[in-house]
Amino acid sequence: MKSIAHQTVEELGGPGSVLVRQRRDHVQLDELLNQLDGTAGAAQEELLTRIDRLVFSHAFAEETVLWPVLRRVLPDGDALTLRVEKEHQEVNELVSALERDGAAHPHRPARLARLVEVLREDVRDEEDVLFPRLQEAVSVEELRRLGRRWAVMRRLSPTRAHPTVSRRPPGNALSGLPLSVLDRTRDAVDAGVRRAPAQLAPAGRALSKGLARVAGLVELIPLSRAGDKKPTSR
Repeated sequence: MKSIAHQTVEELGGPGSVLVRQRRDHVQLDELLNQLDGTAGAAQEELLTRIDRLVFSHAFAEETVLWPVLRRVLPDGDALTLRVEKEHQEVNELVSALERDGAAHPHRPARLARLVEVLREDVRDEEDVLFPRLQEAVSVEELRRLGRRWAVMRRLSPTRAHPTVSRRPPGNALSGLPLSVLDRTRDAVDAGVRRAPAQLAPAGRALSKGLARVAGLVELIPLSRAGDKKPTSR
């Protein structure tokens, strides 16, 4: 099998193919991870935010659109997707720890290094193993249909770490919409805080924390855990 990293757009099914869309995100992620190396302070936080927004929307679209197809069309699809789901879960847990403990925590350098390592492992597993198998199992027309569904789901996805939510349907699908609304509202609030006059910033930060608490409650709803396969959520 040939890695999708080494195939042309035409070989992957054309610009609308889900394989082309996936690879485009992977290229962007690689660029951001390269920029992250050696950063500190505000520059590092800004890059981590960009990485998070890309990674979590991308992973949600995979988990809701692509992995169910792989489990259906491949005899070993469950084992293949479980491996990647474990990687996604570790990313969720690492990002949650980085956000919780802050920049001064002594474990931050090790967590950052591990985050970069897991993200690169995830890309290689997908491009070298999962996607070539998907490419063999479905038609070009199906790759394009999946590409359209994937693109829609990516635009409607959560953008932050949610380590207690199932990585599989129906839990991730049921929690996806409320978490997406909360995450994207929080993204807008946080962006506003960075631009706002100093006297307004505390109110914005308080609103962001309130939205985070509501998202935490959504994660605790039993339906959010439906379909869970340990250890792919906390």
